[in-house]
Amino acid sequence: MKIRANGIDIEVEDSGAGPDAQGRPRPVVLLIMGLGMQLTAWPPAMVQALGDAGLRVVRFDNRDAGLSQRFDALGKPRVLWAGLKYRLGWRIRPPYSLQDMALDALGVLDALQIDKAHVVGASMGGMIAQRLALLAPGRVLSLTSIMSSSGARGLPEARPDVARMLLTPPADKSLDAAIDRSVRLFKAIGSPAYPMRDDELRAIVGAAARRSLYPHGILRQLIAVAADSARADALAGVTVPTLVVHGRADPLVPFACGEDTARRIPGARLVGIDGMGHDLPPGVVERLLPVLLAHFEATNPNMKLDEK
Repeated sequence: MKIRANGIDIEVEDSGAGPDAQGRPRPVVLLIMGLGMQLTAWPPAMVQALGDAGLRVVRFDNRDAGLSQRFDALGKPRVLWAGLKYRLGWRIRPPYSLQDMALDALGVLDALQIDKAHVVGASMGGMIAQRLALLAPGRVLSLTSIMSSSGARGLPEARPDVARMLLTPPADKSLDAAIDRSVRLFKAIGSPAYPMRDDELRAIVGAAARRSLYPHGILRQLIAVAADSARADALAGVTVPTLVVHGRADPLVPFACGEDTARRIPGARLVGIDGMGHDLPPGVVERLLPVLLAHFEATNPNMKLDEK
């Protein structure tokens, strides 16, 4: 469904505001996806398990992604120029900021009349979730940052071949070429201990591309990420219970980035998953869910979720 949040149109999926089996309001988990990814990128088994545990699950497409509002009027981003500025330590002026995207997430909570939520973000979504925890700590029951980063300068960067692949466009403008390019990228950044079959990966990527395909939005989001270098120092001000989950085999955002994030946030717990890359295949989800549900419960001793 479309909602109006932070002055823009945002596509949202909400499992519903009904009470749990005991008639109590269900705690909310807000899921924020990463660079160019859509709300459908959250694995269905993970969404189902969170719902089965008694949580109200809210997902949304970030601005410039999926079915949410596109910012065509801002023009084609100059990614190479922004990258040069980043290397030189110059100020980058993004079309919009991760703070703006955090305000979008807060607007989703407002539009759905949700007072507080457990906030979970993956990759760029983890950065947005960090910004949300800084922006509105009273609205965040807990923070979970998955395969993300503080944005601090000097951290290890993506493996060179992966970085090149990320910035290499499809062979042509056809849907098939876009799908082929995405399959190659996701295979390169995927979890080596939990590989997905090619046909499964192609089906997932194909469904996402048919739902929405918008490369310019990805580039604008990428510049917003590069411009958000001040977040690293600000993370010392995070006051909500925080879990940092990171794959030890992540070739896109190396494990050291997760270590750095956890070090910067007071009291944060770091969980490293062996063999996990930069994705959420079934084997990773199986290891992630118990840790995630325990983290939610720890924020409120009176809240008992139904782990299944």
